[in-house]
Amino acid sequence: MRRARLHRWILAGSALTGATLAGWAQPVLAQQAGGAAPEPVQAEEASGSGIIVTARRREERLEDIPVSVTAVSDDLLDAVQATNVRDVARLAPNLTIDSDTPTRSFVSMRGIGTTLADSVQPGVGIFVDGIFLPATSFFNSPLMDVERVEVLRGPQGTLFGNNTLGGAVNIVTKDPTNDLSGQVNGSYAWADDFASLAGSLSGAIVPDVVRFRVSGAYHREDGFITNLMTGNHLNSSRQFSVRGRLDFLLSPDAKLTLGMFHDNVRGGYFPYNQISGPTDYDYTSEQNLDSYGLDRYTGINGKGEFDIGSIDSKLTLIGSYVHRKREVVWDVDLGPTDFIRSNDFGKLDTYSAEARLETRLSDSLSTLVGIFYTKYNDHTETNTFIVPENLLAPGRAETSNRNQAVFANVFWNPTDQLEIAVGARYDEQALTSTSAFTTAAYKVNELQPRASVTMHWTPDFMTYASVARGVRGGGQNPPGSPNLIYGNDSVWTYELGTKFSAFDGALSVAADVFYNDYSDYIGVNAIVPSTNSSAAIAVMLNTGDVESYGAEIEATWQVNPEWQIYGNVGLLHARTTNQDGFIAVTGFALPTNRLLYTPDWTFFVGSNYEIPLGNGTLKLDANLAGKGDRPGFSYSQIGPVFMDAYYITNASIKYEIGNVSLGVFANNLFDEKYYSTYFDISILGAALPPGMASNTGVTGARRRIGLTGSLKF
Repeated sequence: MRRARLHRWILAGSALTGATLAGWAQPVLAQQAGGAAPEPVQAEEASGSGIIVTARRREERLEDIPVSVTAVSDDLLDAVQATNVRDVARLAPNLTIDSDTPTRSFVSMRGIGTTLADSVQPGVGIFVDGIFLPATSFFNSPLMDVERVEVLRGPQGTLFGNNTLGGAVNIVTKDPTNDLSGQVNGSYAWADDFASLAGSLSGAIVPDVVRFRVSGAYHREDGFITNLMTGNHLNSSRQFSVRGRLDFLLSPDAKLTLGMFHDNVRGGYFPYNQISGPTDYDYTSEQNLDSYGLDRYTGINGKGEFDIGSIDSKLTLIGSYVHRKREVVWDVDLGPTDFIRSNDFGKLDTYSAEARLETRLSDSLSTLVGIFYTKYNDHTETNTFIVPENLLAPGRAETSNRNQAVFANVFWNPTDQLEIAVGARYDEQALTSTSAFTTAAYKVNELQPRASVTMHWTPDFMTYASVARGVRGGGQNPPGSPNLIYGNDSVWTYELGTKFSAFDGALSVAADVFYNDYSDYIGVNAIVPSTNSSAAIAVMLNTGDVESYGAEIEATWQVNPEWQIYGNVGLLHARTTNQDGFIAVTGFALPTNRLLYTPDWTFFVGSNYEIPLGNGTLKLDANLAGKGDRPGFSYSQIGPVFMDAYYITNASIKYEIGNVSLGVFANNLFDEKYYSTYFDISILGAALPPGMASNTGVTGARRRIGLTGSLKF
């Protein structure tokens, strides 16, 4: 009897680990993203029309690209107090980034990409200078030494690779300079001892031949959620990042770039509270352990760029290595009873290489072709401790994934105004996973095509139509799962868009409508009876199919040299059309056909104004971001649960004189209360003994008012 009870508790702990999303001992088998993407290399102000980008490996105005893109400059990032990648979400329509721990984020674009278990690959990829970063925790990393951030909506697999079926976020850092220059900036706020410090230094080791750039950042915050059992803050975080880059200008036709980075991210793990419902905004919790998660990332990369004049081509070679080491200590039951604890450890090594060749065949025809290879090895260990019985249940798993791909794109301009572009990427993937209980293999071949037609009616007005397919990999579930393997999800996206500028570029507008045919959606996990015991177990699955459609509009208006207004609106209707996969595994349907944590609308509007004052300039900025109500996580058959819509107001005042800037800022000025994530009692109740479960959620950051400053030299 006691043995059966212990067995149920052990499996309940495993199920709750999955339900509360730390990831079970079994790593999920997933496709790796496409490594090094053809990143934008340089940005500058275009004459009267905004930003020049090379998102398609050629210099083009942002208004000319037949892709829905938001490009955020470093000046705007500074003006709106965007301190980490997650803050970029409010600057782009239909982009949602939520987080319940610094070691992961829930990311969706146009309703595509959100996953609960952090072992599942995201549907929205993140890249730094075109190098793929293989974890959603990078969305919590500090923004430092950034030239701009580009948000590309819609499937980007043709050029960016797998796991970008929702889109991609590409961070472009600043290039090394020939002259010695540097910058230091910092911020401090009293509310939760928030502090951020960043700096960079750039110059030439050998003028015009070897250039360097180094940067570093430190970020801390105590958070706003207090653990009443320990007196400490449950959602505190500490982050340290450093990056370095060397550019070797070997000749006018050859350039070699070497880069490295290290990120150390530590913070409160699952700071969920115990509440009556999604409008009970309680900033206290009772957990018998101050849980924490720690991720350490180290990466190196190299890129060679060679102009081959004899065939009017450019050859690019890229290689990268990323190592992640993870440590998690946490209170699995998320409550005051000392019932289940877990210590988790992991190591992930990712290797990738890519070669691509861009060729200009004529004035009207060009191509981009390439090959890609990546491999990752993942080692995980989980030690679940059943406290009442003084019982330790260890788990261990090894995963190896290999992916190789070829891709080709053709750009044809039959006239000066018309462009037709087609491309495709073919991937072969093989994955094996071994644990103490099972061995599984997963193989898949996928084609990701893309086509677009663009018409430039005038130099400042264009329209386009595009169709693209995106894919994300499936994986393996723990032993005892009714579905040991879950498959890919994929989407076909159809888009119509327009971009135009007016008044000599003072007004820029981009708008689009889209339709997503989303198949075999991976989004929520399920707690179901184990096939080899009477206990419950957490599994990932293909819930069913999704139909979504929507519209987006972005605008920037430079009213006069001193005054700018900017904003965006995103509308989205994303609903499951069937939940056959979820019902087949669980025997019941989810309480709503809306997608988890996905709002039907987002908006952002802001304005900045510059006033000459003395020998300097006074800079004022205010902005408002809004997000519609979102479904929380629930199995309840009574009805769905929703987190309320919320509105966040930020403002700043800065005085800039020469190379020095000082100011004050306010984030969440009116102290709006909201939940970023929420589970109702049916989730924890599916895994915990009677009486231990509750509704639970993570509240958003409260008001911060502080000082900020910077020095350039």
